[in-house]
Amino acid sequence: MSVKLVDGAWSLDNTFDFRGQKVRFGVLGEGAPLVLLHGTPFSSVVWRRIVPHLTRHHRVYYFDLLGYGQSDKRPGQDVSLAVQNQVFTALLDHWDLDLPHVVGHDFGGTTALRTHLLDGRDYRSLTLIDPVALSPHGSALVQTARRHEDALNELPGYIHEAILRAYIAGAVHRRLSEQEMNRYIEPWLGDQGQAAFYRQIAQMDDRHTDEIQNRYSDIRCPVTILWGEQDSWIPVARGQTLASRISGANFQIVSEASHLVPEDAPEAIVATVLDFVARVA
Repeated sequence: MSVKLVDGAWSLDNTFDFRGQKVRFGVLGEGAPLVLLHGTPFSSVVWRRIVPHLTRHHRVYYFDLLGYGQSDKRPGQDVSLAVQNQVFTALLDHWDLDLPHVVGHDFGGTTALRTHLLDGRDYRSLTLIDPVALSPHGSALVQTARRHEDALNELPGYIHEAILRAYIAGAVHRRLSEQEMNRYIEPWLGDQGQAAFYRQIAQMDDRHTDEIQNRYSDIRCPVTILWGEQDSWIPVARGQTLASRISGANFQIVSEASHLVPEDAPEAIVATVLDFVARVA
């Protein structure tokens, strides 16, 4: 099984059936298991420059969250954080992983936290990268989509694409190339993609972080937190507050990086994760 770029496109070769819905995933490398979870509005493509380095030491698993990337997108679908931890739990069973190292960015970090605290799944280590872990959360676009999902679905495609480009550009410190930007916006284009984009935003709800944010002292594994110094989506101060709630958590600020640290500073993630998991092992 493998995950690779084919003619510049991101390829996930494997499919898992979650309640009749397809979740696309890939596995690469050998060694102690390590799972990567992406955030919103992204996909597993965020890991494309990170995976090759991690697979030298680990068997790496990653996937597109339900309703994201190459996984199924359907009308009326529940793609909220309330279901993503159920997807992750089912995947851990499918992969037969009992105690993996886990790395989660943004909603991926939240999903990892919910799976650990609500579903009782244990990790050997947990690396969080700018996670959505404290309420309240949600940008101005999120607030608008919650109120006007149907109207946004009816926007002309070129206006929707302009919104996508501006939204994703706001998550990075550097300027994305056209090819890089296209990797992020492609899953959200067309009638199906546009509806899926506003669907996942409209389903964002503080109750999903409310359920866990007072339980961070119960985390049962070593934790490292990375935070982009220029993150305008979730300020560094929020990351420092999160770290203060997790006993023994290591907190590191990544310079010249915004919210999408895997894009701005993949080398910082590789170095931190490899060092952290080696010390925990």
